[in-house]
Amino acid sequence: MSSPATTPAADPSGNAEYGHKPFKRARSHFADRITKDGRDGWPVESGRYRLVVSRACPWAGRALIVRRLLGLEDALSLAVTDPLQDDRSWRFTLDADGVDPVLGIRYLGEAYRAREKEYDGGISVPAIVDVPSGELVTNDYQQLTLDLETQWTGLQRAGAPDLYPERLREEIDEVMDAVYQDVNNGVYRAGFASTQEEYAEAYRALFRRLDWLSERLAGRRYLVGDTLTEADVRLFTTLVRFDAVYHGHFKCNREKLTEDPVLWAYARDLYQTPGFGDTVDFDHIKRHYYQVHTGINPTGIVPLGPDLTGWLSPHHREELGGRPFGDGTPPGPPPAAEVIGPAGRP
Repeated sequence: MSSPATTPAADPSGNAEYGHKPFKRARSHFADRITKDGRDGWPVESGRYRLVVSRACPWAGRALIVRRLLGLEDALSLAVTDPLQDDRSWRFTLDADGVDPVLGIRYLGEAYRAREKEYDGGISVPAIVDVPSGELVTNDYQQLTLDLETQWTGLQRAGAPDLYPERLREEIDEVMDAVYQDVNNGVYRAGFASTQEEYAEAYRALFRRLDWLSERLAGRRYLVGDTLTEADVRLFTTLVRFDAVYHGHFKCNREKLTEDPVLWAYARDLYQTPGFGDTVDFDHIKRHYYQVHTGINPTGIVPLGPDLTGWLSPHHREELGGRPFGDGTPPGPPPAAEVIGPAGRP
């Protein structure tokens, strides 16, 4: 996610254009992969790389969840940016003196330009930076988590779940593609639409897909198979933001998540699963969307609602069976430095 929780340019002056120009999500410019065999020059190596995220961003949220579920905290360090950014990109103002303590930089854009000196494109998260060189390795949010699951196996914790099982990959990919087109990206197409027709098309596709997902999940606990997979991770990061920002801010208002009994119970089930809700910061989410997207919220006023306490209410989805972690185990508690503060929790 770059400036406005998407992947265009990092200059916040461009944020005012959202809602006034056609929305198109850019492809990741840096698509190198970190692999077991180091085919792109970046071998998997404990402690070598740093994951940079914004807790506001759904794409970065995927990486946060997968890293937790797989127990990669010690192998892949974490940098969390301020949910607001200035004209020089995502900034490390949450750290002492506004400098990332590992990378020694004030702005994520510095790592991009260490990799490509004249780079002037979007500065997006999630991003993985090579610590020794300070260079960006990848901002490919679609491939990044799949590689953590399949290439970083030697560094995963004992009992780590298989989130991308080979026998189910074709079905997982099909579900993820449908969710990406209509839901993950669909909320942005609706929220940043510049014409009534664009908005209506995105809105209708979004709720058709949510209806399909609700029907699919009515009799099964997870999207594919009987355990958590990457497909659940990718749907969750949109659902957890739905009532807080997408329903009102992006005009995705046919109904709230809390008004669909199946999807609301499914989302609560995931939120209460270790590795999911403990990565979510509602304060960062709301402040980013409402204060950065000045093109559609020019006042910058951040709503006080919705009431978040329902996220902790019983969901009863365990009655459908399923084994969240398959033959594995839940992750332990998050590192102390990564615990979400009171303002971001129900």
